[in-house]
Amino acid sequence: QAEVQESGGKLVQAGASLTLSCAASARSFRTGTLAWFRQVPGQDREFVAASRWSGTPITKYAESVQGRFTVSRDNAKDTFDLQMSSLKPEDTAIYYCAESRGTIVPSQMAWSGRYQYWGQGTQVTVSS
Repeated sequence: QAEVQESGGKLVQAGASLTLSCAASARSFRTGTLAWFRQVPGQDREFVAASRWSGTPITKYAESVQGRFTVSRDNAKDTFDLQMSSLKPEDTAIYYCAESRGTIVPSQMAWSGRYQYWGQGTQVTVSS
């Protein structure tokens, strides 16, 4: 069973909004770091956003999504959600949720190698 699992990807038009969810565990929120990455086939995996809640809570975003994407925690559902707005065709990708069992220092939160567990991914397609 996957440690994290994404859902919510679909085909939308440019300018639309869409929310992706990552089902995680309560432990993830207590002591870990959760992140969203995305990948276009043939390209490197790209950091989108990450959050940790232990120690000094912090959230980081990639410049390419700053101001358009927001991550949040749903305590009732134990999900880590990615709210995406003003979607562009270049946001088209497979979106992955990733978990680190420990906290990650802010300067390394965008490093995919710091995350041990990955979901299967969910496809987001933005048409022009």
